[in-house]
Amino acid sequence: MNTRIYLRASTKEQDADRATQLLIQFCGTNNLNIVAKYVENISGTKLNRPQLNKLLDESQQGEILLVESVDRLSRLPMSDWEKLKSIISDKGLKLVVVDLPTTHTLLSSDDITASILSIINNMLLDLMATMARLDNDKRIERIKQGQQRAIDAGKKIGGSTKNQEIRSKVISYLSKKLTAEEVAKMTDCGVATVYRIKKELKLLT
Repeated sequence: MNTRIYLRASTKEQDADRATQLLIQFCGTNNLNIVAKYVENISGTKLNRPQLNKLLDESQQGEILLVESVDRLSRLPMSDWEKLKSIISDKGLKLVVVDLPTTHTLLSSDDITASILSIINNMLLDLMATMARLDNDKRIERIKQGQQRAIDAGKKIGGSTKNQEIRSKVISYLSKKLTAEEVAKMTDCGVATVYRIKKELKLLT
């Protein structure tokens, strides 16, 4: 069965390599034919993603859309998640999630069984997508609380001479629990800058 692998990695190398190997192994075990792999480093809170859009444009009816986990595909608000599900359904794709075993039944079930299981899968996918979104919201809220504590303590946060765009990116990646070195590489700034922002936000580890 033709399969398109989608990876949304937190880092450009380490996470992508690990997830790629996992998904390739899954395809080998289940006799799935890998048509293409799509890898990108962009927030799962965005519906409009270049590689995801490319996958959906190039996919054919009856193919498998394979992801490692639901949060790799979506941390979307429910309205956008519904839009994405509708697009996947309209394209005739079967969404298979490695860490959601009930979706594996789509690989071999007959039409009647697949119809029944699709109801269960939709409920589980909705639940996991909601949890992924809430987890993201909680991390952002913790960062905001840390920033406010720093302000309340009289510490200067930001400033007119600082690059606020880079700062926002650093804060976003820090919420993903990446190392300072990884964040610095992905935001094109110095490691010292990352540590300073972490200290200001009381997130220094």
